[in-house]
Amino acid sequence: MYRIFCESYQNYLKSFDRDNSRLRTAKSLELLTDIEKYQKEEQKQSELYKKICDLVYFMQENIARFPKLKAFLWTLDSREIKARRYRVAKTEELEEQTKLINSFLKLAYWY
Repeated sequence: MYRIFCESYQNYLKSFDRDNSRLRTAKSLELLTDIEKYQKEEQKQSELYKKICDLVYFMQENIARFPKLKAFLWTLDSREIKARRYRVAKTEELEEQTKLINSFLKLAYWY
């Protein structure tokens, strides 16, 4: 599941021009694909880290709407990526990112 997410993320990035709003929405998901970067941002308690924590929390709260997230969240938890609620990210952004992740898990960008 995690490998599918990571590879789909890279395929998604390759499918857009550099200055695309969808690309900007997806860019922060990089922390979920790179554990070392995630850990560095966690140590700094950066805004990007807090947004990812908000996202993971949002996904946990919306498993009923997006059932594929359940297994994915388990893989994140096994990598010490935890849900925390900082209230830094906007709900609209969290919604879009969650839908994107769900499409990755449905193999929409799996080549």
